[in-house]
Amino acid sequence: MTYITKPRLHHPSLETNKVGYTRRDYEGKISTLCAGCGHDSISAAIIQACWELDVQPHRIAKLSGIGCSSKTPDYFLGASHGFNTVHGRMPSVLTGANLANRDLLYLGVSGDGDSASIGLGQFAHAMRRGVRMAYIVENNGVYGLTKGQFSATADQGSKSKKGVVNSDSAIDLVAMALQLGATYVGRGFSGNKEQLVPLIKGAMAHGGAAFIDVISPCVAFNNHPGSTKSYDYIREHNESVSRIDFISQRDEITVQAAPGEVVDVRQHDGSLLRLRSLHEGYDATDRYAAMAYMQQHHSRGEVLTGLLYVDPLATDLHTSMNVTATPLNALGVADLCPGTGKLDKLNASLR
Repeated sequence: MTYITKPRLHHPSLETNKVGYTRRDYEGKISTLCAGCGHDSISAAIIQACWELDVQPHRIAKLSGIGCSSKTPDYFLGASHGFNTVHGRMPSVLTGANLANRDLLYLGVSGDGDSASIGLGQFAHAMRRGVRMAYIVENNGVYGLTKGQFSATADQGSKSKKGVVNSDSAIDLVAMALQLGATYVGRGFSGNKEQLVPLIKGAMAHGGAAFIDVISPCVAFNNHPGSTKSYDYIREHNESVSRIDFISQRDEITVQAAPGEVVDVRQHDGSLLRLRSLHEGYDATDRYAAMAYMQQHHSRGEVLTGLLYVDPLATDLHTSMNVTATPLNALGVADLCPGTGKLDKLNASLR
C-alpha cells in the first residue's frame, strides 16, 4: 500500500516566522488516522504552536510510545529528531535523551493507554523527577488500535460501543501530575484550538515538567449495537477471505468557550462531553487549590480545561542533579573518564 506524500515545494508567498520557516515546514506526513480523529487536531495545534514560538524544527526532539496517539509524531515536525519507543516506555527514553543533550526541546506524545495503563509508572517518575519536557496525552478513553476496549481513563459507568458498562474507577492523569510535582499542568480539548495552542506554547517554553491532558474523541467506535450497518453486524453476516475495516467520514468536532463558560459538546455517538473553561482571575499558582477545584467540578460532571497549575520558578532534573551545563554527548574522554585519582576521591567521599 502506498500513501500520497505532501509536496516539498512551498508557495513563495507563504508567511514566515522570525527564524524564516513557514507553517508548512513544521508539518509531517499525511495522516492515516480516521477522518475526524481528534488526534489530528492536536497535531495541527502542535504545528501552529511551534511555528508561533519561532523554534527551529531541528531543535525539537519528539518521542512517543505505542497507540493511535503515538503514531501522530509522524504527522508533524518532519524535520525534527524523533524516536518511537516501546509501549509505555516513552518517559524513560526521553529522560535519557534529555540527560544526554539538554540543548534540545523535548516533546513527549502519548495516549491514555500508553501512559495510564502499561506506562503509568513511567509517567509518575518522569513527573516527580521534573524532567524538562512538554508531555502531551491524547486522551480518548479507549484502546483505538485494538478496537475500542475501555482504557484506564474511561469514566466509571460509561458504556462501550457494545453496551458494556465500565465498572472500574478512572485514573485522572491531571490530578496525578499535580500530586506528583509537575510544575505546569493543563487540560484541553482537541476541538478548541484557540485554547490548546497557547497551552502547548506555554508547556514547551516551561522550565520543568509540563503536562497537558487533551480530551480527544475517537470517531471509530461510536456505531451502536443492533445497526445493520455496524462493523460487527457486517462481519457476522459476511463470508470474506480477509478482514477490512472501513471508517465512515466524520466531521471534526470543534468548540469555542469563553472564560468560565460551560459548553456541552455533542459526540458522534450522541453522548455529551461537558467542558468548563477556567474563569478569569483563576489563581494557577496554588497547587492544592487546583486539585480541590478540579474535584469540585468533576463531581458536577464537568471537565475543567485551561492552565490549571504553573510554578513560575520551576527547576528541572538537571538542576536537582547538578549536571554540567555542557550536554553529555559533547563531553570528551577526559571529562567522562577523569582517571583513578578522581574515582578514589569520589569513593572516599561516599564512605
